[in-house]
Amino acid sequence: MPPFAALKANELPSDITAMTATQLSVAIRQRAVSCREVMRAYLARIERYNPVYNAIVSQLDTDELLGLADVADQDLDRGIVHGWMHGMPHAVKDLANVRGLPTSYGSPLFAGTIATDDDFSIARIRTAGPIFIGKTNAPEFGFGSQSYNPVFGATGCAYDAALTAGGSSGGAACGLATQMLPVADGSDMMGSLRNPGAFNNVIGFRPTQGRVPDPSGDLFYQQLATDGPMGRNSEDTFAPWPACIRRVPCRSAIPSRPPSISSRCH
Repeated sequence: MPPFAALKANELPSDITAMTATQLSVAIRQRAVSCREVMRAYLARIERYNPVYNAIVSQLDTDELLGLADVADQDLDRGIVHGWMHGMPHAVKDLANVRGLPTSYGSPLFAGTIATDDDFSIARIRTAGPIFIGKTNAPEFGFGSQSYNPVFGATGCAYDAALTAGGSSGGAACGLATQMLPVADGSDMMGSLRNPGAFNNVIGFRPTQGRVPDPSGDLFYQQLATDGPMGRNSEDTFAPWPACIRRVPCRSAIPSRPPSISSRCH
C-alpha cells in the first residue's frame, strides 16, 4: 500500500474532483465516497468543461461507466481492492491501445479502430484498478508540440482555451489541470510529457530511458521514446510508478555476435 494511506478521509476536500489522486484513493478505500459518486462527479465535470477544452475523446457511454463504477463498489463491499486507483476514472493517451476502446492515433486512417488488447504499459495501469473512461487527445501520430488532429480537432490550454495545450500529451495535461481527470499517462520522445505539463501547470515526467519496460522488441524506437506519468503534484505523479517500472524478462538488446552479411540480406 502506498505511504499516503495514513491520510484521513475526514481531512479531505468536500469537492471530489478537487481531491488529489492520492486523497481520492484514500477516500475510496475508506468508503468516504463511493466509486459511483466519483464517476458521477468526474462525468459532470467533463460534460461542463470538455466542450471548451476538448481534452477527452472517445468517451464511453455514461450508463456503462456508472455500471462499471457500481462493480468497483461491489468489490469493495467484498473487501476487494484492485489497486491504488481502484474505481478512479482514467483516460489513456490516444496513441496507446486499451482493450475495447478505439485507438485513432489522431488519424483518419485509424479512426474508430477498436483495440483487441492492452498495450504493455496500459496492462500495468489496469492492475492498479482504474475505470477506463475514454482517451485523451493528441496530435496525429504524436507528431507535434500541440494536440491538434483532423479526427478530433485541437485541445486548448487549461488557462486559455484559445491557446495550445502543448503536446503531444496535451489532452492528458489539460484534463488534469481542469480537474476532468485525477491522474494521467503520456509518452515522450522530444518533450511530449514535459511540454504540455509546463503549458498547463501540471507535472509531466519523462523517465530515464529504459526505466519503463517495453518488451515490443522495437530497439530503435525504444532509444527515442518512453511512456511516463502525469499528475497535479509530485505525489500523484509518482504514485503509479512502482507498477510502471517492474522488470520483465527480456532478451538482451545486444546480439551475442554480429549478424553475417548474408543474414542482413534476408
